[in-house]
Amino acid sequence: MNIQKMMQQAQQMQERMQKQMAETVIEASAGGGAVSVKVNGSKEVLAITIDPEAVNKEDVEMLQDAILAAIQDAQRKADEKMSSTMSGMLGGLKLPGM
Repeated sequence: MNIQKMMQQAQQMQERMQKQMAETVIEASAGGGAVSVKVNGSKEVLAITIDPEAVNKEDVEMLQDAILAAIQDAQRKADEKMSSTMSGMLGGLKLPGM
């Protein structure tokens, strides 16, 4: 197999994976479900849902922390999903940094 063909196949695999990850939706929540966040596999925030009961003008900081925690958890789950997807595509081959 020549190197040019291998590079072309790697490029196609990367494009398929990026498309698949962009279509994947990951959800996470924080604050006992008070805040829910949806991101795609590319870690773009798609939606944030806030339970009206969580809105307290006396404790805005708690709500801010819950939103941040939910986003970070969703992005972590997206990273895990990407690693899992890549591992599956590579047949379990371990690459440095993955």
